[in-house]
Amino acid sequence: MERDAVLDRMRRLCSRGERCSSDILRKVIACGIPEPESVVEQLVKEGYIDDVRYARAFARDKSSLQGWGKVKIRVDLQRKSIDELAITAALSEIDSVAAEKKLQKLALAKLRQLQNENDPHVRKAKFMRYLMGRGYTYDEIVKIYDNNRTD
Repeated sequence: MERDAVLDRMRRLCSRGERCSSDILRKVIACGIPEPESVVEQLVKEGYIDDVRYARAFARDKSSLQGWGKVKIRVDLQRKSIDELAITAALSEIDSVAAEKKLQKLALAKLRQLQNENDPHVRKAKFMRYLMGRGYTYDEIVKIYDNNRTD
């Protein structure tokens, strides 16, 4: 595939939704053109790619829509090679009240699901594992668990 064709294809892809430079670089490399970094650099110059903007949108969406905690969001953004300052800025913009409500909703649903578990230690372990997998911290989880215990 020719460089200009790949560039146009990546422009269309980026115009449909936020993309980070590492994702686009991987796609450009897969197209097999020489110097794929130059395509990504051009897309950044033209404003199609902005990792800071991507990190903000990613953190906001994952927190509010999927109920991810900050730990999971941070790890995912690090995996995409997003700058640590951009990650910190994006995480600070998460609506903490909405995130707390989402955590509460997830926790109550999981506790209802585990109500038939007879062993309280197993129930707590399953609850902890579930919410840690969602990216919440140990302290957040214990606080929620202690406030909603029925045993």
